[in-house]
Amino acid sequence: MRTKEEVYRQLSEQGIRNINNIFYNLTTPALYEQAIRRREASIAKSGPLVVRTGQHTGRSPNDKFIVEEPSSQDHIWWGKVNKPINDKAFYRIYGKMLAYIQNKDLYIQDCYAGADINYRLPIRVITETAWHNLFARNLFVKVESSEELRDHKPEFTILYMPSLQAYPEADETNSPVFVIVNFGRKLVLIGGTSYAGEIKKSVFTIMNYLLPLRNVMSMHCSANIGANGDTAVLFGLSGTGKTTLSADPSRRLIGDDEHGWSDDGIFNYEGGCYAKVIKLSAEAEPDIYECTRKFGTVLENVAMNTDTRILDLNDDSLTENTRAAYPLTHIKNIEPSGIGGHPKNIIMLTADAFGVLPPIAKLSTEQAMYHFISGYTAKVAGTEKGVTEPKATFSTCFGAPFMALKPSVYAGLLGEKIAKHKSKCWLINTGWSGGPYGVGSRIKISYTRAMLSAALQGKLNNVETFTDPIFGLQVPVIIDGVPQDVMNPRNTWQNKDSYDEAAKKLAKMFHENFKDYEKDVPDVIKNAGPVFK
Repeated sequence: MRTKEEVYRQLSEQGIRNINNIFYNLTTPALYEQAIRRREASIAKSGPLVVRTGQHTGRSPNDKFIVEEPSSQDHIWWGKVNKPINDKAFYRIYGKMLAYIQNKDLYIQDCYAGADINYRLPIRVITETAWHNLFARNLFVKVESSEELRDHKPEFTILYMPSLQAYPEADETNSPVFVIVNFGRKLVLIGGTSYAGEIKKSVFTIMNYLLPLRNVMSMHCSANIGANGDTAVLFGLSGTGKTTLSADPSRRLIGDDEHGWSDDGIFNYEGGCYAKVIKLSAEAEPDIYECTRKFGTVLENVAMNTDTRILDLNDDSLTENTRAAYPLTHIKNIEPSGIGGHPKNIIMLTADAFGVLPPIAKLSTEQAMYHFISGYTAKVAGTEKGVTEPKATFSTCFGAPFMALKPSVYAGLLGEKIAKHKSKCWLINTGWSGGPYGVGSRIKISYTRAMLSAALQGKLNNVETFTDPIFGLQVPVIIDGVPQDVMNPRNTWQNKDSYDEAAKKLAKMFHENFKDYEKDVPDVIKNAGPVFK
């Protein structure tokens, strides 16, 4: 292991000086002790650490910036997602952060992003709080030995100081919150928010920038492996069911959120999971539910009785975006290597707030490309500030907020790999049926599991299908364990004319959204969308 003198020297090279105490790569129990001693957290019954994130209980997408600098500026997909900030503003905030750090205790975790040693990124996460350091320890790939830790050379450093706020008028930010990625300096600065998800997604943004430049497809997806060694990936935004559906007792979990697809196969970026736990039940999601009862898990904004220390996962008084951050080893059925083969099945999850998409459909390669580029889903309440109910949205590549490069880069890589490895593609709607949000009800998770299982087992490869007249999708007529009426969403609506109107409205939204990408894709993909115009 490195000596403290070595760590001080490395920090000094980045301008980090006059530190009070350094807590370097503390173990989970030691970080617990620090968090409790500093009154950052409480311990619930059975041992999880319970924390509050204050005002910010979700990501702050409008406060994320990428520094406009020579090494990366020609690659970045500039626009609403990747907003530029100039060098001068970056160094002004960096200077404030360096001044803020002086005479403070710092917690440091050296770890990796990426399970595959050929593509993993050595990172260093520096925080002013113990519980945020535990979050990083849980979420990223741990360094396994003191020898390996001694040789660990961070390529990117994340400085996370939630109590430091920006001054928008002087610092050229949108609010006191800032998340700034500098690819040239290989630094990430985060302040003004205690929501730990900003650490995770900043590292994801870095991987989304670096790996496609090495011909590795970077994906916002979960992944698992079946008994026969067949790998599956599930695309989808937060709240669409990636974590829930990938935690399947009959399949080994590779990871729940972020993966790369290289010439060798799939690999997880992370060493842990960051799952939504609102209204979680032992019956519907036993594996994740069990994790909320384990020592080492960090629970964000989960309600707890202060006398009995018993959790209430149904309480959304603080936010609907309650979260559990836990290491993958908390899950019983995992793939310990974090690596799988080329995916046999690709699932695209969408939470359709209009209630008009079929619960499952088989996609041609062209349709898969169309829906991947479109990334239709619903923003789920609490995932971002200001979102209080599901809202229809299109998020390119099922992860636009984290995609640093142009969508055509990711879409091109996905298309090449689907064609090369002959992956089967499916669209699964985990959203509403029988009407839109507020009228219909969310599709039962038991139905979704039955449909997903049938697809992964190959039971839907040669079944009878019908063509959805508006969306042009091939929908299985019958699936064991799913009422037949559910298979055709129009049948679940009392007023069929209302369904037709809502479906046509969504189809028009697809066409309108895709206009931004038409010039970059061949006609065969552009024409793979809804047939109604």
